[in-house]
Amino acid sequence: MNTNTPARTSPWRGVMVATPLTLREDRSIDFDAYAAHVRDLVAAGCDGVVPNGSLGEYQTLTDQERDQVVRVAVEAAGDGARVMPGVSAYDSTQSRRRAEQAAEAGAGSVLLLPPNGYACDDAAVRAHYAEVASAGLPVVAYNNPYDTKVDLTPRLLAQLHAEGSVVAVKEFSGDVRRAYEIAEEAPGLDLLIGADDVLLELALAGAVGWIAGCPNMLPAGCVALYRAAVSGDLETALPLYRRLHPLLRWDSKPEFVQAIKASMDIVGRHGGPTRPPRTPLDAASLAAVRAATEKALAEGLG
Repeated sequence: MNTNTPARTSPWRGVMVATPLTLREDRSIDFDAYAAHVRDLVAAGCDGVVPNGSLGEYQTLTDQERDQVVRVAVEAAGDGARVMPGVSAYDSTQSRRRAEQAAEAGAGSVLLLPPNGYACDDAAVRAHYAEVASAGLPVVAYNNPYDTKVDLTPRLLAQLHAEGSVVAVKEFSGDVRRAYEIAEEAPGLDLLIGADDVLLELALAGAVGWIAGCPNMLPAGCVALYRAAVSGDLETALPLYRRLHPLLRWDSKPEFVQAIKASMDIVGRHGGPTRPPRTPLDAASLAAVRAATEKALAEGLG
């Protein structure tokens, strides 16, 4: 059991692992393997899991699959507060319904992208988050302007927080300067690291959580890195960060799902295939992932 679990009043804090789908070769979900993976992550010191996010290929899931993934995660985690399901959808009503289902399953918070069907204005973003927040669970905003074409700027995040619609933001823009702007505009809003390859920079800037991909294959090394980084222990954190960065940076590439799953397979965890339209890594990319993973294992970072 993890003795460093954040207070359950803020269950979105700490190392929250964005979990992939554990697929069989026929692309059906192996829920037993998924439950085992969640249990392994918690046992390794991770604070919780984030099912049905981008790494979880949520766009390819049926409604029934999404609901079952959450229920399996809650049971396997042993504490529903450890689970932060992604509830993003094109329709705000669907997102709210998924947040309600997450609450019924016992989850502690939800992760929500802005409307991503079109480049909407601030008023639509605010209405979207208010609608989902009405389900009753704390909402973590997910700022990914590359994929959504909607930028949750520090000023907009401050509005969302003031209106009670969000408690935190998963910041994936890659611009570490945003951390300081967010702290100035919305000092009560929790900053969560959203891209693995800026972990150290955002931790030093005041982040209180990490929605992470790399712990799926190397949980112990990643937890050690995060704990050292947020405590300001650069003597420990910086060498770890340099050694892990060849893997951490895959989290910001378009092929991040395939890369993380391939790395999991290499370390002996259940990665498996992806659902279309994602295709397997090309030979060069797979070789790079294998080299980085095997080097990390050889250095005892598993």
